[in-house]
Amino acid sequence: MSLPPTTIPPADEAPSPRARGRDDACPGALRLHPADDGSLARVRIPGGLLTAGQARALAGASEELGDGRLDLTSRGNLQVRGLDAACGGELAAALRGAGLLPSDRFDRVRNIVASPLGGLDGAGCGDVTAWARELDTALCAGTWEELSGLSGRFLFAMDDGRGDVAALGADVTLIATRDGGAVLRVGSGPGDDLEVRGRDAPRAAALAAMEFLARVRASGTRVWRVRELPAQHAVTADGLAARLADEGVEAVRIGQSGREATPGVPPAPGVVSGPDGRHAVSVLVPLGRVGAAQWRLLAGLASRGGSGELRVTPWRGVVLPGFTADGAAAAAREVADAGLVTDPGSPWVGVGACTGRPGCAKSLADVRAHAARAVAGAPRSPDTPQGSGDAPQDSPDAPPVYFSGCERRCGHPGGRWVDALAISGTDYRLTVRDTREPDGVTDAGATDVAAEQLADAVATARGTA
Repeated sequence: MSLPPTTIPPADEAPSPRARGRDDACPGALRLHPADDGSLARVRIPGGLLTAGQARALAGASEELGDGRLDLTSRGNLQVRGLDAACGGELAAALRGAGLLPSDRFDRVRNIVASPLGGLDGAGCGDVTAWARELDTALCAGTWEELSGLSGRFLFAMDDGRGDVAALGADVTLIATRDGGAVLRVGSGPGDDLEVRGRDAPRAAALAAMEFLARVRASGTRVWRVRELPAQHAVTADGLAARLADEGVEAVRIGQSGREATPGVPPAPGVVSGPDGRHAVSVLVPLGRVGAAQWRLLAGLASRGGSGELRVTPWRGVVLPGFTADGAAAAAREVADAGLVTDPGSPWVGVGACTGRPGCAKSLADVRAHAARAVAGAPRSPDTPQGSGDAPQDSPDAPPVYFSGCERRCGHPGGRWVDALAISGTDYRLTVRDTREPDGVTDAGATDVAAEQLADAVATARGTA
């Protein structure tokens, strides 16, 4: 499901920056977050890149210390839930042993997404995972000590030129170009992009984050994201270019026109063919929650027939690279038999939900159960055989739908989407929202429906949005 780019209105139209009256409480591997179903830990997976061994270690930690499941987040990270509040030391030791906690000080700063199909399908401008690895390695080494002051919500994106993760509204984005360079973008507000050499790209991204922190200090405010900076203290192309020049990084302004890009499409479930005769398997995890046994299956397939690598996507999926054509087809069947999605026509495509009850005390409803019922009851066209997975709302132009248990709408998609907001334990309010709009709402009308009517109501909303 294609997610439109998240952009921010011009500064003269933008809402006032948030006043952050407290420290960032974003959870991490060392800072557990209390929830109704126990504590949760968020494990950063920079670039979404995991080895099969690391994946197995996470499965073990979820079984031994948590509830036996893993949650995939909208930033390609993983969460372990149902933890005892006193197990932090044991969890940290397990993660360190697997190489998943290389730096205590920079744990929550390692928010880096990368195009998950980069270098695998022949699209885009190459594999940008090297940028993600280089930036993360330098962060963990303390190369830029100042960056430990970033909030746990600050996001870096490494886009291979197809526009997929560039559409996620990151604070600092690198976009690969055909000539081996990179477009450097800070936020999505007014101003020109800069172009830097590919070898300088990770360093330029770090310097852009330092320029953001400098603007935060100059503003005298406490903000966590680039878009929250007061307009008079925004990061400018001139200011950033000067900082880069001081550090020996050459940057060229490419003007406003360089900001225009067609958003790419997130990986569809199924087999992905590559130009080198190798294939990948793209797996969608329904509602982003996977059991330890399913997760071990993915790790095992990556080891047996793939490259030994897993790529967690910001769309709550996993890409397994490195298969032969026959091996990929067999792996896709095995994954589907285990209850995960490898059918691009599945009604699960484009459907998401927050944690909901019983895990979140703020939620008004068990949104995951209601979302599952809506998917199971999705109407099908008269010509579509039952069980084929093809439903009318799954057209390429249909916006995603997201079920939220409260007004916070944690983890909702960017761009245009159908908002299914719980207003009681059994009722929902459906609207169309767009994070590119100043007020976030594009459809003035709202439809209130009972949970048992969600399948038809959601299909209608997605079909007419």
